[in-house]
Amino acid sequence: MYHPYFRGKQYELITVREMAPLLAKVDFCPIIEPVRSDLGGLRKALDAVAKANGHATVIVNPQCGDLSDSDAAVSDLLKEGLLGRPSISAGILLAPGVTADDAFSRYGAHAQHSPEFIHAGFTEAKALAEKLGRPTASQRHVFIDGLCGKLYQKRFQGTYRVLLRDGFKKQNRNADYPPVEHFSDLHATFKDEGMDGFGDFLIVGDEYNESGGPAYSVAIHLTFIDKDQDDSMQVYHFRSDGQDTPTDPAGKFSEALSSMVHTLNLPNSKVLETDAVKEFRELHDRGHFPGLGYIKKLSMDHHIQTLASYIKTVE
Repeated sequence: MYHPYFRGKQYELITVREMAPLLAKVDFCPIIEPVRSDLGGLRKALDAVAKANGHATVIVNPQCGDLSDSDAAVSDLLKEGLLGRPSISAGILLAPGVTADDAFSRYGAHAQHSPEFIHAGFTEAKALAEKLGRPTASQRHVFIDGLCGKLYQKRFQGTYRVLLRDGFKKQNRNADYPPVEHFSDLHATFKDEGMDGFGDFLIVGDEYNESGGPAYSVAIHLTFIDKDQDDSMQVYHFRSDGQDTPTDPAGKFSEALSSMVHTLNLPNSKVLETDAVKEFRELHDRGHFPGLGYIKKLSMDHHIQTLASYIKTVE
């Protein structure tokens, strides 16, 4: 149902690994685009998914990071048998420049790995649909919203279809985020879109950066379901006050965290008290700064836990 899209950086993979039991329990299927040549973290994450009897998709032709434009490393991992299980699928990223022949060749090469297509700017939908033949429910297609329209998506009717929409409006500077804004309603409307599932890029966004710049301001992003707005998802951006220099990230985190805890403690707070929120509260009580990467991991954990809770209430 829910297909969160991760780039395979350290804390993204830790999130998949630690969230694996919950992901499996609610039938969420993460999509992972590996971006590091060291695949050790990816192996651990996928082992955790398999151990939890969950499902995951690993893109075999990444377009970002160390492995961009190279199929060999991830394909070899699949062939080693580490991923050769029904629970782990080979994802074929259909980016600009990929041809229908390329896509169909990869589809055949990974036939034993339950291949699925991630459509991201591909221009030969008609040719690929013809090569795939009669649509079946076993065919799986993920469409990144904004990169393939309704007529494009219609070519793959009769298959399992997922619409993935980037709800995170990334800013160049943390200081530019508004206090709160709309994130998405796709979790509540994907069936109205004629889809079998939905996805997003969590609180990271689709834009890929190798590393963040200096933290002139620290922001903590926290999503929540707003029942007063038809169950749409909103996102808080809790920002530090200090924004003049890149020094003292711990102090800036403390400012942002204090703002978060103040909002959480309001009697009308709509933020779900997830395990991740409880850990944020513990960090506040201890006055501890765990590092910017770990903060992002907690926000991703919270996002997944919030959607898992929502899905259980509407089933």
